[in-house]
Amino acid sequence: MSKKSDLKRAILDSEKEIGELENKIRRSQTALLQSILNDTKLNEQDAQYFRLYTSLIEVERENLRKLKNELNNL
Repeated sequence: MSKKSDLKRAILDSEKEIGELENKIRRSQTALLQSILNDTKLNEQDAQYFRLYTSLIEVERENLRKLKNELNNL
């Protein structure tokens, strides 16, 4: 039973982390979109933040999938 509750807690933590990362990525998404719409030079730092947060979100989503699969297999 403890393993199940630990997995549920880890799933909630992972979902929270994804939400926080998605909030952080919004600023760089906005800056990138604004650059495209205004046809201005892309700020490389915003692009780097976007790439970083995108990769972190993907890693956390994979972790979440593994946790959910592990919980379903119990």
